[in-house]
Formats: sequence, C-alpha cells, structure tokens
Amino acid sequence: MVNVSEHTLVPEHTILDEPEIEEMMAEYDVERVNLPKIRTSDPALPDEAEAGDVVKIVRDSRTTDTAVVYRLVIE
Repeated sequence: MVNVSEHTLVPEHTILDEPEIEEMMAEYDVERVNLPKIRTSDPALPDEAEAGDVVKIVRDSRTTDTAVVYRLVIE
C-alpha cells in the first residue's frame, strides 16, 4: 500500500503542542474553533493526529517561498 503522506506533492504536516497553539492563536487573534478544519481520516495527517489537535501545514508557494496554514483536526 502507498503511504500518501510521503508523496512529494503532499505538504509537510506537523502537530503543534499547546504552547505553540497558544502562540499562534495570539499572533493571529483567532480561536481554535475558528480555524479551518481537517478530518482525522485525511491520509496526509500524521498517524498520531487526534480530534482537537492543531496541524501546521507548510506548502511551497510561487509568491513566497513557503505558505503556512493551520487546521483544526476533527472527527
């Protein structure tokens, strides 16, 4: 079986710990529930991702070197 998360077109997904989440929410003045969502069934998520986690996704970008987005993991 193919591991989708290792494909070259899948951006890096990293689970944030609580201090990183608090820092990100303060920087962007956003609440956890207002973040875009990603399902636990998404094959690009790390295996240890659980509902309630926040994932940092780093993508390549044409206009900037990288684009960083955050997603709240839901069931």
